[in-house]
Amino acid sequence: MTDLTHDSTRRELATDAGVLRYHEAGDGPPLLLLHGSGPGVTGWRNFGDNLAAFAPHFRCLVLELPGFGVSDTTDQHPMVAALPAVQRFLDGLGLDRVDVIGNSMGGGVATRLAISQPDRVRRLVTVGGVGRNIFSPAPGEGINLLVEFVENPNRENLVAWLRSMVFDQAMVTEELIEQRWAQATEPETLEVARRMYGRSAISAAFAGAGSSAQATPGWAQFDQIKARTLLTWGRDDRVSPLDMMLIPMRTIPDVEVHVFANCGHWAMIEQKRAWERTVLAFLTEQDEGGAR
Repeated sequence: MTDLTHDSTRRELATDAGVLRYHEAGDGPPLLLLHGSGPGVTGWRNFGDNLAAFAPHFRCLVLELPGFGVSDTTDQHPMVAALPAVQRFLDGLGLDRVDVIGNSMGGGVATRLAISQPDRVRRLVTVGGVGRNIFSPAPGEGINLLVEFVENPNRENLVAWLRSMVFDQAMVTEELIEQRWAQATEPETLEVARRMYGRSAISAAFAGAGSSAQATPGWAQFDQIKARTLLTWGRDDRVSPLDMMLIPMRTIPDVEVHVFANCGHWAMIEQKRAWERTVLAFLTEQDEGGAR
């Protein structure tokens, strides 16, 4: 296998709503990986270091969702634009059925795909972010710090938000800060972030008037998910606290849960090896009858 670098895996797909950029590595059944939100996020930063574990087993496709400074931005709110972008992406590549891993917002997009197109998702893995707060305050600490950054985008606020994302504070290095700062303060990306995480947008979302305009909230539709599902979570997640997991755990029909100790919001990064082992075991386990 060739070196799995940013440039060697980078691809583009032209669609009728702009260019979707993505990273591709490996052969085998298709595995779609969807990143979260937040300042300076990209699919590569969320999942680039995991490709070496998954590419020997899967055709890994790390999609860059519109609105985060890599794929072409649309005129829609990024959370509204995400699911149609995923559908255009799968259609453009001719993929009828995939396994999906979604981190945080990406997990929400993945669950919406599994609900709206149940035959298109074979297995579903989420990394925090799905469900709703039961015992903990909403929004969570990490979301409030994200609001502080987009309202006042300085380095101090960016560092405070980054520190809320991880259990191990040593992970917040100068290199990470510089990477995130450069992209997070790009004018178009910052404007999109304000549309998502400005104080008024968050207040509306947590008051039940979110941008999706769904009559029924997503968490109340988890019982419609047909895909075998694995919920992975950091025990010490300060962005989407662990109690958010209770509703999807109880309502998704075929679900497993794995909680990682000493781990914040980025389980695929902070508990990389344990998370990869857990997810690989789930994705490669044979279905009844021997199919995979």
